[in-house]
Amino acid sequence: MTDLVLASGSRIRAELLRNAGLTFRIDPAQVDERAVEAPLLESGFSPEDIAQVLGEAKAQETSARNPGALVVGADQVLEFGGARLTKPDDMEAARRQLLAMSGKTHALHSAAAIARDGETIWRTVRTVRMKMRAFGPEFVGRYLAVVGDDALASVGAYQLEGRGVQLFDAIDGDYFTVLGLPLLPLLEELRRQGVLET
Repeated sequence: MTDLVLASGSRIRAELLRNAGLTFRIDPAQVDERAVEAPLLESGFSPEDIAQVLGEAKAQETSARNPGALVVGADQVLEFGGARLTKPDDMEAARRQLLAMSGKTHALHSAAAIARDGETIWRTVRTVRMKMRAFGPEFVGRYLAVVGDDALASVGAYQLEGRGVQLFDAIDGDYFTVLGLPLLPLLEELRRQGVLET
């Protein structure tokens, strides 16, 4: 049986793979994301391309430590108003970010890659467009008080699988991509690789 490794410490990504019936090990990538991003940003790479490069870098780094294994790496980048947003550093940053996005649409680019022996053998990136409903400072304050530090664990200061769903009017794209893993194309490739039954 093929050894499958997830190069991510994300609880949600692991849960998605488990729920799909996969057996795998977890070995989070040791990649300095900001160091990888810096030259990409200087060169004008799009947020979508940055997500793809980061997903591949994570798969390759972990793959080098797991000879012969198929290693899944993933990354997600939020694009809003032509800029790339990262996870908020603190609750005040989360509050400002949510208020800025209120009533507006942003894009989430979720990338996945599979590497074997340090080389990428498959990659994809999927985009979801998400429209937040209009809300004010009072709502944001109450929301952040309820979700607490969970708001700092995701790039948009929300987790759609929880109370974050209350922030949205419309979502154009697939749910798994919102959660940070383009699961359907990944499963198709794992079938092609013989990890899953066809």
